Amino acid sequence: MGRQFFVGGNFKMNGTIKSITEIIDHLNSASIDSKTEVVVAPSGIYLLLAREHLRKEIEVASQNVFDKPNGAFTGEISAEQLKDSGIRWTLIGHSERRVILGEDNTFIASKTKTALDAGLKVILCIGETLEQRESDKTIEVVESQLKAVAEKIKDWSNIVIAYEPVWAIGTGKVASTEQAQEVHASIRKWLSSAVSQEASDATRIIYGGSVSDKNCKDLAKQNDIDGFLVGGASLKPAFVDIINSNA
Repeated sequence: MGRQFFVGGNFKMNGTIKSITEIIDHLNSASIDSKTEVVVAPSGIYLLLAREHLRKEIEVASQNVFDKPNGAFTGEISAEQLKDSGIRWTLIGHSERRVILGEDNTFIASKTKTALDAGLKVILCIGETLEQRESDKTIEVVESQLKAVAEKIKDWSNIVIAYEPVWAIGTGKVASTEQAQEVHASIRKWLSSAVSQEASDATRIIYGGSVSDKNCKDLAKQNDIDGFLVGGASLKPAFVDIINSNA
């Protein structure tokens, strides 16, 4: 059985009650490929709004989670709180948190383990900077990011890996289909050697980085690209076209 196509929408720090409700209404009324798993990640303040009003087959994800169950951690949100609120997914490791907030591989691995242990599913974001790509360190970087997680967990069945080249996020630049497929194939090869062949065969590896309705169909045709993590385009009606790109 093949891997189920997966499309995530990361709204980032965007939206209001009005605009988020409009996005939800559009998704609820749209014809969406039933074979594609869809998860959207609004800002934390709108998680409950999204979960209450979205059609049930579309899941809701937090954009962040902390690596402790509770306590004096002002401004953070726990996996238990997300589960209590009916939120079953979380993003972890997005480059904006790695770069702007200084989250390192060890902390991201700890958060991943905490989320999985609490019963959440994880969209694990990895990717290289432009400097790292131009220095031919792309594979070295993404493998080091994955290795930190593999040292903490053994079961990858509730992880979706999102490869997002940092230089392509929000820039309008997109890795070519060949570049994206090459890295995805390398990630799958790493999974087979470092985790298991089963994990390699089953784990979905999705692409992020200025994905749009213009480039999604060609990317979706690649053997090792199992879907997308969509940023700005997830706020627009064309998000539905991306969801349906594998139909």
